[in-house]
Amino acid sequence: MINVVACLSGEDCHTERADALAEQTKVLRRYLNKVLKDLVESGLIASRPGPGGGYSLSRSPDEITIHDVVNAVGPLERIRHCPLGLPSHTELCPLHQELDRAYAATEEAFASVTLGQILRSKNRILPLCDVAME
Repeated sequence: MINVVACLSGEDCHTERADALAEQTKVLRRYLNKVLKDLVESGLIASRPGPGGGYSLSRSPDEITIHDVVNAVGPLERIRHCPLGLPSHTELCPLHQELDRAYAATEEAFASVTLGQILRSKNRILPLCDVAME
């Protein structure tokens, strides 16, 4: 999912066909279709049908965080109550409290990094995509 958005976040932020995205990201086409649908529904990318159509970012890479992309396709599920449904666990046990803290820290870390920041890396390799930046 992040690799698809990373490929659409290149310097020219162009429109890309699903076949080309599948090839560049090495994501199976069947799964890619689901991911693209979720990303379109979330408003992160736009779809344009027909000849010359494809997928493109809806916003600048500087406005899209890793957290945005994760939430669009498969949000991290925080632990709000005992996952085992134990009646005596009216609050989270110490283990589930720690797991939830880790999920919260992950959400915070993902929310603090934009695709633009990743793309401005000094590395010439475009993250998660089989195309080198020029």
